[in-house]
Amino acid sequence: MISVAYAQAATDAATAATAAATHAEPFYANPAFWVGVSFVLVVGFAFKPLMAAVGAALDTRAAKIKARLDEATRLREEAQEMLATYQRKQRDAMREAEEIIAHAKTEAERLSQQAARDLEAQLKRREEQAMERIAQAEAQAMREVKNLAVDVAVAAARNVMGHDMSASQSGSLLEKSIADLPQKLH
Repeated sequence: MISVAYAQAATDAATAATAAATHAEPFYANPAFWVGVSFVLVVGFAFKPLMAAVGAALDTRAAKIKARLDEATRLREEAQEMLATYQRKQRDAMREAEEIIAHAKTEAERLSQQAARDLEAQLKRREEQAMERIAQAEAQAMREVKNLAVDVAVAAARNVMGHDMSASQSGSLLEKSIADLPQKLH
């Protein structure tokens, strides 16, 4: 029984297939085909302007990014130039400061040596002045001692002459002493 039923079902399927094949329409007459074609055309036509809009937006964004990169590159180059300029100025300032310090040191050394020479010359002048004053004071003292010695000798001579000598003897002694005086003073 099963096989009879099975054979019956196979026969019915074959007849249905034959009937469908005899009633089959061409593909272009099928509405599902035209729905698929229309969908592809709509998507194709919509895709082109959409891609153009997306491409234009991406191009605009790329142009803005490129402009920003160009601006950043320009600013970086300006910053590097400014940095180089300031570094050059700093080196020049440091070199100038070193030159000023070196000049100040040499000038200070020169002034120190000049001050030492001036001080030495001044001390020498003061020493010479002091030596002159000492010599003058010494000469003054010698003159005073000589004058005092002369006064004492004259007083002693008067005293001796006045008591022990006669007037003629004291006169001749006085004349002789006056004549010898120039030889003794030199």
